[in-house]
Amino acid sequence: MRNLTFAVAGVAALLVTGAAEAAPAKAAAAKPRDAKVWAAAQAAREGQLKLLESVVNIDSGTGDAAGGNKVAAVLIPRLKALGMSVEILPPEEAGLADNVVARLSGTGKGRILMIGHLDTVFGPGTVAKRAFRMDAERAYGPGVDDEKGGVVEGVTALEILKSLGFKDFKEIVFLIESSEERGSPGTRRLIDRLLKDADVELNLEPGDPPDAVTVWRKGSTTFHIDVKGRAAHAGVAPQDGRNAALELIHQIRADDVFPKSGEGLTANLTVITAGTRNNIIPEDAQALINVRTRTPGQVEEVQSVLEKNAQTTAIPDTKVTVSREPAFPPLPNNPATEALAARAEAIYAGLGLQLARGGNGGASESALAADAGVAALDGLGPVGGGFHSDKEYLELKTLTPRLYLLTKLLMDLGHTPPPRMK
Repeated sequence: MRNLTFAVAGVAALLVTGAAEAAPAKAAAAKPRDAKVWAAAQAAREGQLKLLESVVNIDSGTGDAAGGNKVAAVLIPRLKALGMSVEILPPEEAGLADNVVARLSGTGKGRILMIGHLDTVFGPGTVAKRAFRMDAERAYGPGVDDEKGGVVEGVTALEILKSLGFKDFKEIVFLIESSEERGSPGTRRLIDRLLKDADVELNLEPGDPPDAVTVWRKGSTTFHIDVKGRAAHAGVAPQDGRNAALELIHQIRADDVFPKSGEGLTANLTVITAGTRNNIIPEDAQALINVRTRTPGQVEEVQSVLEKNAQTTAIPDTKVTVSREPAFPPLPNNPATEALAARAEAIYAGLGLQLARGGNGGASESALAADAGVAALDGLGPVGGGFHSDKEYLELKTLTPRLYLLTKLLMDLGHTPPPRMK
C-alpha cells in the first residue's frame, strides 16, 4: 500500500506532535559480496521475470477472490517444490481471496516471517487494457511492483536458498495475503498468530527511489461520513426534501482543516456518493476521508473533529454519522528497524551499492509487527513508482541487487536473529 515517499536524511525529523524520533543507527561496515549468492541471483533473472509476467497478467484486485486464487495457484507449486508445507487459509472477511502460508524448517536459530500481498488496487479487465510489458529500463503492468514484484522476489530468494542447500535458520514462514490494500481485513488474526512465533518480519513492499528501504510508515484509517436526509420530487415539491448531498458538502467544508500532504498527519477526501436519479432530492450521501497518521493518537484527534462537526448541520432535519474502518497503525522510527536497516546497508555495500533509508505515507503489515514487539524491515522489494495508477513501474536495474539483498538477509537473520523488541 503506497503513497508519497519522503526521504529521511541525517538525524530524523521531529514528529508532528513535537516528540523527537530515534536517530538512525550507524551503518555497519560493508560485507564482502557472496559470489555464490550473487551468481545465483543473476542466473535467476530470466525465470524471475517470467514468473512476474505470469502473475501480473492475472487481475487480482482486492475482493476479486477468483483472480487472487488464480495468482496463488501459480505460486503454490513453486513453494511446494522447495519442500515447504503450504496452508491455504480462508480469509477472515467474506469476498476475499484465500491466504497462503508456506513454512520451511531449518537447523538454525532465526524465525523469519516474510510478508507479501497478491492483491492490487485494480479491478477486473485491467490486464486486458495494459498487460505486463518491459522496455530497456522498466517493467509495467497492474501490481507489477505493488506488490507482485516483491512476492516473486520472495519466492525466488527461497529457491536460491534451496539451490545452495542453506538451512541455517529455525523456520522461514512466507505469508502471501490477499487484502493488504484494504488494511488486511482478511488476515489480521492470522498475522497476529504468526508474529507470536517470529523473531523478525521482512516486508516485500517496493523499495522507494532511488534505492531505499522503508524504516517508517504512516498509519492508515478511512473515515465514513454518512448523511441521512429526505427524498422528494425535485420539481414538484423540492421544499419537502432534505438534501443529504448539500449537507455532506457542508460537512466536508467544515472538516477541511487538516493538511493534504507532508510527512505528518494528512486527511484527504477520496470517495463521494449521493443521489440516485436526476429528479429526486438526495436522501443519502456519503464521503470517505482517508487519514494518514504518524502517531496512533492522531486518529482519535481526527475522529473528534469529525464527530463535533457532525453535531452541527446546515440542512435542517438531516442526520450525520461518522464511523471508521479498521486500519494499520503507524510504523514509527525505532532502534530495532534501524538496526535491521544497517544490516541491509552492509550487505548492499558489498555490491558497491548504497542503500538509503526512507519512509512514506503508505501503510503495511510491518506496523503490526513492530506493534507486537517484532523487529521489522519494510520496502525490500524491487524499486519502483507510480503506484496505484496506470503509470506503475518496476526498475529493472534493481531486480537482481534486491534479490541478492533479500536472500542474504534471510541467511544473516537465520544465523543471527535480532532480539524481540518487548
